[in-house]
Amino acid sequence: MNLDRVVGRWKQLKGMTRQKWGRLTRNYAGVVIGKREQLLGETQAAYGVVRQAKEKQLAEWLARQHKIDPLHK
Repeated sequence: MNLDRVVGRWKQLKGMTRQKWGRLTRNYAGVVIGKREQLLGETQAAYGVVRQAKEKQLAEWLARQHKIDPLHK
């Protein structure tokens, strides 16, 4: 288990806690923020890499490919 998965599971727990606290205090904006955080945590735990980092890796790879073969853009 790598660190991204551990951090993802921590975000899930934090999101669930924020949702429950939001329901308890009737702060529904907090519930929505908690759901978003939980979803981000699930994604990070499942894939091991956050989406922005993956997009950055893909952009860097494409840039390297264009340097190697500039005809196939």
